[in-house]
Amino acid sequence: IEGNKGLVETTSGLSYEVNLVPSIISKSILGKTIDIYTQLIVREDSQTLYGFANKEESDLFKLLLSISGIGPKVSFGIISFSKTEQLLKAVKLNDLEYFTRIPGLGRKTALKLIVELSSKFDSEFSMSNIYMSEDDRLIVDALVSLGFKSNEAKKILSETPKNLSVEERIKKGIQLGTSKKK
Repeated sequence: IEGNKGLVETTSGLSYEVNLVPSIISKSILGKTIDIYTQLIVREDSQTLYGFANKEESDLFKLLLSISGIGPKVSFGIISFSKTEQLLKAVKLNDLEYFTRIPGLGRKTALKLIVELSSKFDSEFSMSNIYMSEDDRLIVDALVSLGFKSNEAKKILSETPKNLSVEERIKKGIQLGTSKKK
């Protein structure tokens, strides 16, 4: 193993250089038998193998590749950085910050990923969930500090009337949130 590349020997004795996700490398696999899911990417000047710990990661890799402008290196980086469940949750919550923390992803690419993946996952995409005003952020932060989960707070925010003051919207949000919990 060198970096994220590993030399994987098959049972027939043939060895392949494979880009491995960190979850495989962290298992101290040297000299051990492992099962990995691979994807071969063929380009004019190269053939590259990507190795994944499970079928979900492999399927997600293929899904990410289906988005125009997202290549194998970026897709592999996204999968290496996050668990599949976290990624799906971030798409459903339209969590732009989550995607921009992934190395190699800028704001535009992250936004494109959310839009594209939302349609593929039949998730509801909303620009208002991505771009919140300072007041909206303040309200969500207040609700979160009062014990609501971030996604609950964003949903409650969308149900509060926009014509109220920040304080009134927080109070209304608390009322809406506590009535839903009953």
